[in-house]
Amino acid sequence: MNEHECELESLIYSVVLGASTPGQAAEAEAHIETCAACKRLMESLRPIAASLADWPADVLRPSDSLWDRLSRRIAPDAAATAKAPAARWSEPDWEDVAPGISCKILASDAARDRVTMLVRLAPGVEYPAHRHAGTEELHLLDGELWIQDRKYLPGDFYRAETGSQDTRVWSETGCTCVLTTSPSDSLHP
Repeated sequence: MNEHECELESLIYSVVLGASTPGQAAEAEAHIETCAACKRLMESLRPIAASLADWPADVLRPSDSLWDRLSRRIAPDAAATAKAPAARWSEPDWEDVAPGISCKILASDAARDRVTMLVRLAPGVEYPAHRHAGTEELHLLDGELWIQDRKYLPGDFYRAETGSQDTRVWSETGCTCVLTTSPSDSLHP
C-alpha cells in the first residue's frame, strides 16, 4: 500500500466493477463517508467503469489467437484443452422499414406467430393504423409515443389484445420501444 491507500481500497474496486455482494457494497458506501481517499477513488473510478459498459462486447473479448496465446502462457499444460469462450449473441442491425421507422429484430417465433423487436420512430412520424393479429406488448424506452389519445413516456407499458385496433400511433419527439407482437398484424392505410 502507498500512503493514499487504506485497507478497504480493494473493496472499493470490487464495488465499482460490480463484483461485490450487496453487503460489501453497503460496507464500502458507509466507509467512504469516513475515508476521503476512498471517496475520491470511488468518484474517479465510477465514470471509467461506466464507460467500459458502453464498449462493444467484441472490443473486450480477445480474439481466438490471443486467447490461445494467453492460455499457453498462463497454463502451458492446459493450453491444449483450453477453448475460447462460446460466441455470444450478435447485435442485429437497424433496418429501415418505412420512412422514419426502423426496427431491430431481436427474436422471432414463427410457430407462435410472434416477433420481439426494437422499434424506433423519428420525430413527427406516424405508424400506420393496424389491427392486432395477436397480443401486442410495448415498453417505451425513450422519447414520447402517442397511441390513440394517450401519451406514453419512458418506462410506460402498453398492451393491446388480439383483434383490437390502433388507429393512430405517432411520436412528436421520436422514440424507441421494445415491441412484442404478431408479424401478421394487418395494416390499414
